Amino acid sequence: MASRFLLLSFLLLLLFSITTASFSTTTNPSFPNKKLKEKHSHLHFFFHDIISGHNATAVPVIQPAEGAHSRSAFFGAVVIMDDPLTEGPDMNSQLVGRAQGMYAATAQDEVGLLMAMNLAFTAGKFNGSVLSVLGRNQPLHPVREMPIVGGSGVFRFARGYALARTHWLNVTNGDAIVEYNVYVMHY
Repeated sequence: MASRFLLLSFLLLLLFSITTASFSTTTNPSFPNKKLKEKHSHLHFFFHDIISGHNATAVPVIQPAEGAHSRSAFFGAVVIMDDPLTEGPDMNSQLVGRAQGMYAATAQDEVGLLMAMNLAFTAGKFNGSVLSVLGRNQPLHPVREMPIVGGSGVFRFARGYALARTHWLNVTNGDAIVEYNVYVMHY
């Protein structure tokens, strides 16, 4: 009887310990005794990808291979970018940050890009914080969804997604203005 009571007490203690551990909250590394509350943020801005001219913000560093056996003329191209992010679609509207990274044409049968970029914010309440995007972008589709895979500053432990819509595209030179709506969970 006593051994059953001890076994039952032990099992209840173990169950309580497991339950408590699985429901713990994240703490702030700077203030270990302060618990962090998860927040949801919606960011809206415009991405200016300028490939043409002497003030280009995106530079092709690898051209597609000549005679490549793909149906996409862009397959294999790699572009490094440092694109301005603004509040509005006009390039002269308030600068809120930079999109720094690269995109590579990875689809053979259509225009499909691998996007690897940091959205580095330089103004407002997110100044000094960064969101990291890594995912597929099909720029000829009306709306594209890309994952937010992390962040820093205000966006520590970030996760979420970015919705991109082409606002303007110059089909001759490839310059584009893209509207971004970013939804992110962070602490």
